[in-house]
Amino acid sequence: MVKTNTHTVGSLFAGVGGICQGFADAGFNVIWANDNDKFATLTYEANFAHNFDNTDIHTLNPSDFKKVDVITSGFPCQAFSIAGYQKGFKDCRGNLFFETMRFVKDLKPKAILLENVKNLKSHDKGKTFRIIEDCVRDYGYSFIPKVLNTMEYGNIPQTRERIFVVGFRDEADFDKAGSKALCSRYFSYPSKIRLKKTVHNNILQKRKAEDRYYYTEKSKYYKILKKQMKSKDTVYQWRRVYLRENKSGVCPTLTANMGTGGHNVPLVLDGYGIRKLTPRECARLQGFKDSFKLPEEVANTQLYKQMGNCVTVSVIKRIAQQIKKALDVKYNGTVQKSIA
Repeated sequence: MVKTNTHTVGSLFAGVGGICQGFADAGFNVIWANDNDKFATLTYEANFAHNFDNTDIHTLNPSDFKKVDVITSGFPCQAFSIAGYQKGFKDCRGNLFFETMRFVKDLKPKAILLENVKNLKSHDKGKTFRIIEDCVRDYGYSFIPKVLNTMEYGNIPQTRERIFVVGFRDEADFDKAGSKALCSRYFSYPSKIRLKKTVHNNILQKRKAEDRYYYTEKSKYYKILKKQMKSKDTVYQWRRVYLRENKSGVCPTLTANMGTGGHNVPLVLDGYGIRKLTPRECARLQGFKDSFKLPEEVANTQLYKQMGNCVTVSVIKRIAQQIKKALDVKYNGTVQKSIA
């Protein structure tokens, strides 16, 4: 008889719950989460029933939280972003990684999942990433990094490269730095899958969007957009002072400044005019089902920010399935077929 177990998860820097949703979809039981963004809290609590703490992590005592099998952390990436100030650990936001490890040290989960921007690996000529690896291994965990693109691993038409680090307790000496192996004794990342969904068939709403999403002659950008946006089969991207067409048929990376006047705003030409993506369409581009609630009391500027900061649910689900398989084999002695 196969022994079954519902593995538990605690999530740090949970945002609106992209990582939590992915783990829940993979069969895990998320029992607590933390994030101190008040608007993300509203969205999270509208969609999840478990305990959510919106206190500043610096003030939290890990011993006040239940022990879990897996701790996940999408610690803020601004300190490591190419677009940021390149301060790394000199930036207080970079130190939030160590707050994550404070929870790991005290609660000793069986596994961890860290998520950040792709540039984390190359920041400061690799020194930042080596510090993170050394810390994870010092606490007794393996260090298994991989960059995954949403369009290649999540069947979602968005170009979004993020680095993930999976680690398992008592495997610190396995897969040492410099090894070409990307697997632990029990874990491997999911393989690439063919992208079947498209922006226009699976993401954009079929009916006319609300008027507020369309550009009119009153907009200072309208003339240049009307002149250059000719195709209804692609996605365009406004980059500060010029327009770029994404001819690959996928959406460019969603960013947190989409709704706050920043660049990189994805634009489409539909049957009614030129418009930006709606928050719901952005949620679809992060793998959320339409049943995921976008609270009316949360302004669109915040909803755009939330989706720009989020992870892609379907990518997380596939990683979580592989973690679940590894935990079942390592701790329960069950043998499962590989999850692609």
